[in-house]
Amino acid sequence: MAAIMFLLDTDHVVICQQQPAPEYENLIRRVRLLDPLDLFVSIISFHEQVMGWNAYISRASDSIGVVRGYVRLERVLANFSHAQVLPFDDAASEVFNGMRKQHVRIGTMDLRIASIAIARDMTVLTRNSVDFTRVPGLKVEDWTLA
Repeated sequence: MAAIMFLLDTDHVVICQQQPAPEYENLIRRVRLLDPLDLFVSIISFHEQVMGWNAYISRASDSIGVVRGYVRLERVLANFSHAQVLPFDDAASEVFNGMRKQHVRIGTMDLRIASIAIARDMTVLTRNSVDFTRVPGLKVEDWTLA
């Protein structure tokens, strides 16, 4: 029997980074039960976080803000360098294009994450079940709930 593999949505990545209670405790309790080789993040989440901190740095009005932004950007790089990062490859692109043709109505980045998961037969871990459950064939769970 093949292991179930999980892909963290960006919101679950942020929870791992910021560790808010009780969401972090609920999530980490379940993550610790997994084989580490069954848990992944996507290049899409990395892209989203880099874009966010780049925008923060661009808007910074003083050197304190610029320094803070670069510190956080460096932390994102360090976090992702220690994770199993999945690419948005040809298989995911094919799923993505098929979903667009079906007029699946969710944000582009979320649909890219969902496409990676579908192409690799993975379950997406997210709090955003409203959007992700709109994707046909996608398995979705929220591990931040008790």
